[in-house]
Amino acid sequence: MIDARTALIVVDVQNDFCPGGSLPVAGGDEIVALVNQLGRRFATVVLTQDWHPAGHLSFASSHPGRAAFEAVAMPYGPQVLWPDHCVQGSGGAAFHPGLDLAMAQAIIRKGCRREVDSYSGFIEADRATPTGLGGHLRDRGVGRVAVVGLATDFCVSWTAQDAARLGFETLVIEDACRAIDLDGSLERAWAEMTALGVGRVRLADLSG
Repeated sequence: MIDARTALIVVDVQNDFCPGGSLPVAGGDEIVALVNQLGRRFATVVLTQDWHPAGHLSFASSHPGRAAFEAVAMPYGPQVLWPDHCVQGSGGAAFHPGLDLAMAQAIIRKGCRREVDSYSGFIEADRATPTGLGGHLRDRGVGRVAVVGLATDFCVSWTAQDAARLGFETLVIEDACRAIDLDGSLERAWAEMTALGVGRVRLADLSG
């Protein structure tokens, strides 16, 4: 299952998404050691990094009178409002200090435009602007991706779904992910991924 044409995509293992951060995912730091172990088994490793300018329009603080976790209408569709997080250059935007993936060949930064969010590592939330990740993987001869990271029901799910839509055989390694599970979002995310043919596996299932 892990061979030269398979890439590991590590999604947003950043301080703000771990305990003590501004948008913590429960147990987010628990996956770090597992992700480090996985990284040594893949020839191609890519990291994604949420990288928002201050005042990003996905932040509740940019919408007076609105609270975090409410949804608003944006030109590209519904947008959940989040606490300020992963602001460019901040400690919260940095990768978790225990993450040890020096072998990674690329870091894909996303959510960099103030007016558009980007959960997916492949395509921004306007569903039109590519990040360049798809081309990078194709140029390296990758046909299969394994996705891990934070959070299962948002950035991991969107990344996996877009990988499948772009024609990559796609797996999510569920025990190397953690979820937010906002109003049933985890169950919905797995249903959406499964409908697109995304495989749901565990570390013990991997060979190679």
